[in-house]
Amino acid sequence: MEAVAALEASTRIAPVDYLLQLADDALVLGQRNAEWCGHGPILEEDLALANHSLDHLGLARLLYQHAAACIGADADAAVRFAHLKGARQHGVLTEDTLAYFRDEHAFRNHTLAELPHHGPLAGPARNQRDFATTVVRNFLFSALTVPLWTALQTSADAQLAGIAAKSLKEARYHQRHAGDWLVRLGDGTDESHARTQAALNHLMPYCQEFWVASPAELQAVDTGTGVALASLRDDWNTTVDAAIAQATLKRPADGGFVPTGKRGVHSEHMGFLLAEMQSLARAHPNAVW
Repeated sequence: MEAVAALEASTRIAPVDYLLQLADDALVLGQRNAEWCGHGPILEEDLALANHSLDHLGLARLLYQHAAACIGADADAAVRFAHLKGARQHGVLTEDTLAYFRDEHAFRNHTLAELPHHGPLAGPARNQRDFATTVVRNFLFSALTVPLWTALQTSADAQLAGIAAKSLKEARYHQRHAGDWLVRLGDGTDESHARTQAALNHLMPYCQEFWVASPAELQAVDTGTGVALASLRDDWNTTVDAAIAQATLKRPADGGFVPTGKRGVHSEHMGFLLAEMQSLARAHPNAVW
């Protein structure tokens, strides 16, 4: 019986929606960071953020590939995603299908990842990109992904555990890069300090979504394939509080509306992001490169 249990544990697969949640975070955050390409405040950061975007894209591809394979092997999931099969490449569900042909409500990323590079604006208002907002968002997010990928290295889903091990090194670099800039801007000029504090005040409330488990997370935890993000909260707080103190910033009080992006209910910005990201693939669904 112990041998059977060990075999079952070694062949567990993470829930498809959990894999998509992880992949969507990587894809959407990568898309946002890529918007700095050609617009960085200095050449080095222009290239750095472009490389970060490629890191996120590579992670998203691995997770989407895994999810596509799981969908093909799961009868219930195959029915749920059947409407996507005709979208691309002779009816075969691929990483591209999952990235480019799902609609807004099907994405499971945290709302923090989809926000634009500026503070709150009403309706269709536009503003210049704010580097402090990008730095703060990248730091808050990487402070979560470092302990997340560390924990997922022991996932009962062997493929997901391997992806976690590969991604951890990149997540640590992203955290170090954003953390260095957080301190540089926060403990810099009066202008940079004010902008960084404003960005922190704007973005911190969105982090409350981290600690409210989605149905996919609960299922993944039950099967031993996922991690309860709430269990990482103390580590996240320790990392964030230390960086905020070093940057001479003040942590805003928790509170406000808890976003629901990982449940498929997104901000008004998500539709615009997807329209830009998906337009070429949808205009030419059978194109090959």
